[in-house]
Amino acid sequence: MKKKVLSILVDNSAGVLSRVSGLFSRRGYNIDSLTVGETENPAFSRMTVVARGDDQILDQIKKQLEKLEDVREVKELEDGKSVTRELVLITIGVSPEKRGEITSLAEIFRANIVDVEVDSVMVEITGNQRKISAFISLLDNYEIIELVRTGIAGLGRGKESFDDDMSD
Repeated sequence: MKKKVLSILVDNSAGVLSRVSGLFSRRGYNIDSLTVGETENPAFSRMTVVARGDDQILDQIKKQLEKLEDVREVKELEDGKSVTRELVLITIGVSPEKRGEITSLAEIFRANIVDVEVDSVMVEITGNQRKISAFISLLDNYEIIELVRTGIAGLGRGKESFDDDMSD
């Protein structure tokens, strides 16, 4: 199965998220990741959706999204032609004696310690999925108490953007 990251420009109005996610659920497609937020123009929001499937399914998803009334444009964010990031917060159970190991690991990955308790630390890490996965895999010898991921947000590289008429 392939993974596709879609950047979807939509009207910033009530019910848009429900209609987009409903398209996926009605057709039995799974969403791996979904982020949404207002753009530089408050009339529009940008959704970043990650889905998996074969070429036919992924092409069908894109075509169906383009047919939705609130959708202004759908673009695939391709590796090398886009920048994607994700934010992850991880609470790690760790004794004060081993806290330095987590701090060192966080420094190597440019992560931040955002909370410290007697028996745990919370780490914030931002980056692409490879970086995040590499960091999490190095925590195998520690107790991960909680972990939350924001989902991928991304934009195409350079000045190429969505249609110019959307920036009015």
